[in-house]
Amino acid sequence: VCSSDLMHIQFNKQAIAIAAAILTSGTSAWATNGMILEGYGPVALAMGGAATAIENGTAAMMNNPATLQMGPDGTRFDLALGVLGPKVSTSVPGFPSANSSGTSYVMPAFGWVRKAGTLTYGVGMFGQGGMGTDYAANSALAMGSGADVRSELSVGRVLFPVAMKVNDKLNVGATLDFAWSNLDMKMAATGAQLGGMVNGMPSGNLGMALPQLAQAPWARIDFSNSSDYSGAAKATGWTGKLGMTYQATPDMTLGASYHLKTAQGDMKTTATGASMSAPGGFADVGQLKVLDFQMPATLALGMAFKSSPALTLAADVKRVEWSKVMKQFSMSYTSAGMGGSVSFAMPQNWADQTVVSLGAAYRVNDLLTLRGGINKASNPIPKELTNPLFPAIVEEHITLGVGYQINKQLQLDMAMSHAGKVTVATPGASISHSQNNWQVLASYRY
Repeated sequence: VCSSDLMHIQFNKQAIAIAAAILTSGTSAWATNGMILEGYGPVALAMGGAATAIENGTAAMMNNPATLQMGPDGTRFDLALGVLGPKVSTSVPGFPSANSSGTSYVMPAFGWVRKAGTLTYGVGMFGQGGMGTDYAANSALAMGSGADVRSELSVGRVLFPVAMKVNDKLNVGATLDFAWSNLDMKMAATGAQLGGMVNGMPSGNLGMALPQLAQAPWARIDFSNSSDYSGAAKATGWTGKLGMTYQATPDMTLGASYHLKTAQGDMKTTATGASMSAPGGFADVGQLKVLDFQMPATLALGMAFKSSPALTLAADVKRVEWSKVMKQFSMSYTSAGMGGSVSFAMPQNWADQTVVSLGAAYRVNDLLTLRGGINKASNPIPKELTNPLFPAIVEEHITLGVGYQINKQLQLDMAMSHAGKVTVATPGASISHSQNNWQVLASYRY
C-alpha cells in the first residue's frame, strides 16, 4: 500500500469520526448556560446573573417580573445592546486546528414600563440566547466538500409584563411572551453517517436515492441566509413566566420565578430553502423542518441582603429542565426537486442543569455603583455528544459592571463577563471554548 493510500484511509477514518461527533449531537442551540444567557440586562449580568430578588430595570421581565414593582413610580424606557464573544476551536488528530470565525453575535433589546402605585405594566423585546460557529471550507469539519461549515441560532421574545403589589411585603408578577427561533446550518458528514440517522421509511425518488447517497465520502445538508438577525429556518410561538418577591425582613428580600416551557411550532425553511448534496452530481433543494424545538422550563429561587446602606449581596439558584426538551433532535426534509421526503432523529440526552449566581453591588455615592459576581453551572451535555458546531461547554463566568447616574432622568449601566477556556474530548475531536460577553444599557425615566 502506497503512502497516498494510507493517507486516504486515515482521512476516511477521521472523517467518519468527525461525522459521528457532529451528527449524533444534532443541531442544538446554545448561549452560555446551555442555551440560556448567564444574565439578562447589565445589572443582572454584572452580579453573576442574580436578579430574582433585586430591582434590575426592565430586564426584570426576562428575570422575575415581580421585581418590576420594586422600582420607583413613573415611566422608564431602556435601550440595550449585548454582544456574545465566543472563541471556539476544534482539533482533529492529523489535521490543523480549526478556529471558528464566528466571534461576535449582537443582541439588541429594549424595555418600557409604567409604574403607578400598586401596578406596573409594559412591553419589551429581549434576546433569550443565540450563537454559532463558522469553520472554513478547508477545515477538517468540511469533510472535503469544498464549502464552509457553520451554524447560527437566535432565540428571542417580545414580552408583555404586569406586576402588582399585594401588600407591604408581597409583590407578584407575570408575563405573556411571544417567542421566536431562527436557525442557519451548513453541515457536512459521510453519507453512511447521514444514512444512519434516518428515522422511519423515506419516500419518493429521494428515498430511492438514499442507498446510493450512503456510499458517498461526504454529504451535506445546508440551510442558511445572509441575515445576522434571522435564520433560514424559523418558528414562532408563546410562553410566559410567573414571579414573586417577599420582604422577609427590612434588609432581606426573597424571590422566586417560574419560566414556562415554550410552545413553538416547527422551525422550517421555505419550500426550496434547504439543500442536500453529495459528490457525483447529487443535488436537490427542498424544505427542512426542525421538529418541536422548544426552550425549557426554568425554576429560579433567590435572595438579596442589604448588609449596609451601600452594599447589597444577592444569590440565585436556577434549575433548567433540559431533559424534557433535549432528549433528541429531529428534523425532516421534503424534496421540491426529485420528490419524496426523509426524517432524521439524533440523540441529545441533555441533563437538567443547576446554575448558581452570586453577586454584590456597592453604591459608592449617589452617582456611581460598582458590581461584581460569579456564575457557575453544570454542563448539561454528555461529553460524547458535544458538537463542534454548538459546543455549549462553558461552566463558570466571572462578571463585573458599573452603573452611573448621569442625571435624575438618565442612567448608564455596563457589564462584562468572562468564561475561561474549557476543553472537551469527543470521539474524533477535541473542542475548546472560551468567551467574553458584554452588555450596555441606557435608561430614561420620565
